[in-house]
Amino acid sequence: MSDTTSGSDAVRTLADEFHEWEFANSPTWAHMMGDYGYADRFEDATRAAEDATIAAARGFAERARAIPDDGLTDQDKITRDMVAFDADSQADVAEGRLAELSADPIFGIQVDLQITAPMLALPTVEVAEALPAKYRAMGQHLSDLAERHREGVANGRVPARFAVDGVVGQIDEWLATDLDDDPMLTTATAPEGLDADEWRQSLRAAIEESLRPGLARFREVLRDEVAPIARDDDHVGLLHVPGGPAAYTALLAHHTTTSLGAQEIHDIGLAQIAKLDEEYAALGQEVFGVDDPAAVRERLRSDPEGRHTSAEDIVAASEAAFAKAREAMPQWFGRLPKAECIVQATTHGAAAYYYPPADDGSRPGTFFVNTEPPSRWGRHEIEALAYHEGIPGHHLQLAIATELTDLPDYRRHVNFNAYAEGWGLYTERLADEMGLYSGQLERLGMLTMDSMRACRLVVDTGIHALGWSRQQAVDYMAAHCAMAVEGVQAEIDRYITHPGQATSYMIGRLELLRIRAEAKQRQGEAFEVSAFHDAVLDSGSMPLTVLEQVVETRLA
Repeated sequence: MSDTTSGSDAVRTLADEFHEWEFANSPTWAHMMGDYGYADRFEDATRAAEDATIAAARGFAERARAIPDDGLTDQDKITRDMVAFDADSQADVAEGRLAELSADPIFGIQVDLQITAPMLALPTVEVAEALPAKYRAMGQHLSDLAERHREGVANGRVPARFAVDGVVGQIDEWLATDLDDDPMLTTATAPEGLDADEWRQSLRAAIEESLRPGLARFREVLRDEVAPIARDDDHVGLLHVPGGPAAYTALLAHHTTTSLGAQEIHDIGLAQIAKLDEEYAALGQEVFGVDDPAAVRERLRSDPEGRHTSAEDIVAASEAAFAKAREAMPQWFGRLPKAECIVQATTHGAAAYYYPPADDGSRPGTFFVNTEPPSRWGRHEIEALAYHEGIPGHHLQLAIATELTDLPDYRRHVNFNAYAEGWGLYTERLADEMGLYSGQLERLGMLTMDSMRACRLVVDTGIHALGWSRQQAVDYMAAHCAMAVEGVQAEIDRYITHPGQATSYMIGRLELLRIRAEAKQRQGEAFEVSAFHDAVLDSGSMPLTVLEQVVETRLA
């Protein structure tokens, strides 16, 4: 066997084992991705499982770093370096013991389960018959999560009070519903050959005997043991939690895939806000005859005629944006995904998000937009939102990645936030280059999205590293973006409960723009933007440091 084959085999084996380990650790995500080997399982929330995760991840990182360059192809080196970064980063984050702080009214398990259940494909009788066991495992997860919060109380590590109260209220509402109307009974269509009535009864029994008791246990611990000592609104950041500063440093590195510190990120955000004010002044004068940035944002925020009034209109506007993007994309991309992307309204979870297509084609890529209430969305916002979450944003990025069958499965499914969200934000401005925005009002919508992401750099670091209160963060963001105050509050609550994640958007976009500018400078007149986009997309998600090396090689 040649050295090249030996080295490539070692990398491929490492990537395959790491990917399988990740799927075993995240069986619901594996199910969502079309791997049904874990259809009867749910994630393990125990501290023992967390300890095992840390040890295993460190082991994978050590194995990756031990593979020499000799005999490796460029793609092998990318895979090796990605596994080393990813494994170490996962271990660093897990050492923060964030399960003890996991009360989350935005993306918490009591919200996520209701979104996930209808999306769990049931392609065979065997997969469908495994679902009741998964539901019972969900109940165990909730009970274990309750114990993690009790451990947090013992360690002086507790969530913010508003988050605890929000989760308790959501669980109360869930448990108040009749068992026959439980949201977890709304699942994917049962396959042929299954006794649907008997199967539904099995699901109902799992909900009654395990899932609901687990919810009740989780609620009781939060309500009775955590809430009385939970952190108040003046102390919502990780800065105020034992071990919190180290955990935040790990989260920033994990989400941005850079070595930028909190103060550096904070300062970058302030600089971006100042640049955006100049753009608001210019466009505001053209659209409204107003050149004061704050006045322009207030006009966008408060004009009732500029708000959507129905979920149907929001979906239609998103689909119209998709249609324009589909027509223009061949001029800007050499490679386009085979999978389709659809728009779906939802009343749960975050304001907007994207789920990639399943490997087996059982589910298309889906752009979810929360339409409750419809007036949360300004008419100026929908185009930028659709381009970011769907086409040419996350859908091109993630659907193309799933179609890279010549790469290890790990490379096709991994997701680095700065790459993913940086690309989504990059495509909002790319859509402007492509001439996709309907008019200057919609271009102002592009600025409002930029404002939100720039504010995130300021307020996320302000909350978790500089000691900002919940209200201080709300006040800053309300003054510098066009969102309604209610929307700002929800955003701030998201940053409190998901530290660091929100910094990945703007940091990722700025890095992509820097890498593009350097490629253009190297190539001069030979530079083609479609070739740059293909270089970014056709090797899948990766840390930004690795991406920079890929683009330098491809566009020398």
